[in-house]
Parts: sequence; structure tokens; C-alpha cells
Amino acid sequence: MSLDFTGPVAPPFHHRQHLLASLLSALAVMLAGCGGRAAGPPMAPPEVKVIPVAQRDVPIVSEWVATLDGYVNAQIQPQVAGYIVKQTYKEGSPVHNGDVLFEIDPRPFQALLDQAKALLAQAVAQMGKTQLDVDRDTPLAKERAIAQSQLDNDIQANLAAKAAVQSSEAQVEQAQLNLGFTHVTSLFDGIAGIAQVQLGNLVNPSTVLTSVSQVNPIKAYFPISEQEYLRLAARVNAPPEHDDAPKDAPPLELILADGTVYPSKGRVLYTDRQVDITTGTIRVVSAFPNPKNFLRPGQFGRVRASTYTRTGALLVPQRAVVELQGSFQLAVVGSDNKVSMRIVRVGERVGTEWIIDSGVKAGEMVVVEGVQKVRDGSSVNPKPLAAATGAD
Repeated sequence: MSLDFTGPVAPPFHHRQHLLASLLSALAVMLAGCGGRAAGPPMAPPEVKVIPVAQRDVPIVSEWVATLDGYVNAQIQPQVAGYIVKQTYKEGSPVHNGDVLFEIDPRPFQALLDQAKALLAQAVAQMGKTQLDVDRDTPLAKERAIAQSQLDNDIQANLAAKAAVQSSEAQVEQAQLNLGFTHVTSLFDGIAGIAQVQLGNLVNPSTVLTSVSQVNPIKAYFPISEQEYLRLAARVNAPPEHDDAPKDAPPLELILADGTVYPSKGRVLYTDRQVDITTGTIRVVSAFPNPKNFLRPGQFGRVRASTYTRTGALLVPQRAVVELQGSFQLAVVGSDNKVSMRIVRVGERVGTEWIIDSGVKAGEMVVVEGVQKVRDGSSVNPKPLAAATGAD
């Protein structure tokens, strides 16, 4: 039996090892190529806009909700009873001191005046008669032609007649006043309101006919906190010997309901006598010029004033401040371009800036734009905000 070794023969063992090594080398080269593309060059630090912490004297401006009211307000009521026969003013229009607003039927009062004048004439006649009796009996009593008691009676009757004349004169004067009161007038210049009665209504001294308010100047009432009052007391309280407004009080601005600023400045008149224990505020009364009667009682607005000045205050833009769980932070960029997240204590807001009470120093660079890109200890590429804005 013979064996045939002419068919395919497996490669020797050392050849198989060489082939496996070649495959592993190729795979390593492929993996090395893929790994190089994933790592790549290191990423550049993010670009952020920075601005130095400013330091300057800043006036602190406060605002308070204000209610407008007339400088003087009066409810117009008649002093006599009667029927309204005429309304002589236009509702909502300016009126002047002494202008007649309503007329009450004068005829009953004219009749009373005529009657009082007649009684006065009678009293004058009676006084004349008693005076004649005194003049006639005085010499007779001296000559003892009549009893002294008769002269005494004449004198007493004359004194009573004079008193009756005075009483009648007072009645005439009262009747003339009542007749004049049938013309209901305004006691000062102002704006008259809507009439509360109509022609033909029976009115009496308790009836409100209309209201008149002096609106030039017009008052503005606003409450300030007790702390603000303590800071401003020396400026808003008038000296006891003067009735005029305090001279050192800050000028006031009035912001109307539509957001516009009233063109004329106001002034503080006085403060209320006590602090409201329920709110902890004290009411301040101010006045604003109103020559065109543009402002009216009952309007709401906001009064704004510079209450004091912060000397050497540190300021940063409000958008640079990050609020996180009740704390406030600033991203401060050091000289090595690394970020330090600092917790700061903030003060008042001034326009678009925020006063920083502690946590930073003047001149330090804080991140204004790109705060969301940074974290504590990270490197950044800072660009001045002014330069970037100017380039744009």
C-alpha cells in the first residue's frame, strides 16, 4: 500500500505565526489612526467679555407710589334751604373765587328781608317817641312839675326802644345774608366737579351740591419707610418757626401712570405727625405745579427723588451678577486669565448697574458676557467689553 503526498499541504507552523503577526500589526495601525483623530489638538479657552469694577460717588434714587389730591378741597353746600332754580357753572371747568355756582329761589328770603326792614322801621319810630318823652320830661322833672319816677320810666322806655332797634337791625342783616346765600359761590380758584343735584331739587345746609378742588399746585401723598424717614428727617422737616416747605428737601420727580415723567419738579411740604404702626411708614405730602390743570385729584403715579449719595461705591453691570439659591456671584478674571467665582454682597441698583458692597475690589475684571461658559478655575480669553462694542 502506497501513500500519496501530492495534494495540498498545510503551511508550516512558523509561517502561520508570521501571518498572524502581520494581521495584528495592521490592526494596531488602524486603531492608532482612529485614536489620533479623536484626541486632536487641545481646545482654545472660551472668549468672554469683561469690564473693570468701577468706583465712583453715586446718588441713590428711591421711588414711592403716590396719590394726587387737590391742594384745597371743598364740598359746596348751601347755607339756606330752598329750591335750586339755576346752575351757573359748567361741570369740570375752572371756577374762580366768588363765582356763582348755583342759585336758590330767592323770593322767600326777599320777603323775610322786607319784613325785617319793616320791623326795623317800627323800632326806629318807637325809639324816636321815647326820646321825645325823655326830652320833654327832663326839664319838668327838674322843676318838680312831674314826678321823678315818670322821667325814670321814660328813660328806661327809651333804652328798651334803642335795644329793639339794634335787634331789628341784626334781623335785617341776617335776612340780607340769607338772601345773599341763595347765590352759592366758590370760595377759591379751582376745578368744579359734577353737580350732585338737579334744577328743582329741594336742598338744605346738609346737601352736597358739588365739589371744588384747587389743583394748581396739586398735592401728592406718598409713604416712606421709617428707615428712609430717619435718613431724610433733617431735610424734610420744616423748622417750627416757618410754615413754608423745607429748603433742603430733595427735588421730586413725578412719574405718571403711562410711564412718562411730569416736566415740572415738585417739593416736599411736610410729613405726617406719626408713623403708621401697621405698615411702618410715614406719609409725606408734596406739591407739584399744575398751571394747565393737567393733573387731577385721584390720579396715581410714582414719586422719585435722590435720597442720599453713596461715596466711593463699587459698581458692575447687573447682567454680570449671577443669582444662585439666594446668593449672588461674580466671575472675576485674574491676571492669569483664570476665573474665580466669588460670592458678593449686593446693594442698591442704579440704572443698569448694581452696587457691590463686598466681595470685589475696584479695577478687578468681571465677566459680563459669556458667564454661562465659565466655571471656577477655568481659563478664558478675556476681551474688554468697550473694545468689543466699538468693533461691532
